[in-house]
Amino acid sequence: MLLSWIIVFSLLGSVVSIAGAALLLVFPDNTRKSLLPCLLSYAIGTLLGAAFLGMIPNALKFATPLAVSGSVLVGIILFFMLEKLIIWRHCHEQNCKVHATTGPLILIGDAFHNFVDGVVIAAAFLISIPLGLATSVAVIAHEVPQEVGDFAILLNNGYSKKRALALNLLSSLSTLPGAIIAYFFLGETQEAVPFILAISAASFIYIAMADLVPGLHRETALKSSLKQLFLILAGIGTIAIFQLMNH
Repeated sequence: MLLSWIIVFSLLGSVVSIAGAALLLVFPDNTRKSLLPCLLSYAIGTLLGAAFLGMIPNALKFATPLAVSGSVLVGIILFFMLEKLIIWRHCHEQNCKVHATTGPLILIGDAFHNFVDGVVIAAAFLISIPLGLATSVAVIAHEVPQEVGDFAILLNNGYSKKRALALNLLSSLSTLPGAIIAYFFLGETQEAVPFILAISAASFIYIAMADLVPGLHRETALKSSLKQLFLILAGIGTIAIFQLMNH
């Protein structure tokens, strides 16, 4: 039964993110540019909410505070290093210098990231179904704007819409093997689960603060800032509701 939840939400994360990206690309450029900051703001809220309200508190139930905080710290340093190697890149700019490289690099990095998302989803479901649901929402929320950016970059590099969509879908499906492998591996070694949760929380915190927040600072108008704050709080609120269900 638990494996079914993990498979369904791993696939859902892949399909919804690709469908959302494809749908957004149908809109005119101006409309898409106005919607993307909204999605990013909401994604920041879900990522931070999942990390601080779900993953870290649950990890603390099974490991000491020093072990959990140390794992979060190690995770943040790890993701900084991975981003430097252009493996864990979440740039949402079509003309980004890093993304001015070849399309295959984008797809490889995306596949790796989605595989890790699958591990994160499985680890959360092994703790509780509400935590798994909250984590899945956070994954989907930040995957949609990322896939929009990746899809646009592939088109800019000469890929046809059909080919870009197919390749993006293929790389997104790596979430499923990540989740299944993690389910069987973590199921046998429950002691690793709190550390996986702590490192997963580190990835969510790093993505939110290092990759997504700087993009929001380009909008300095009071109205835009208030809208961003509202959507961030809405994202946190969504995760908080799942956590209340857990209790």
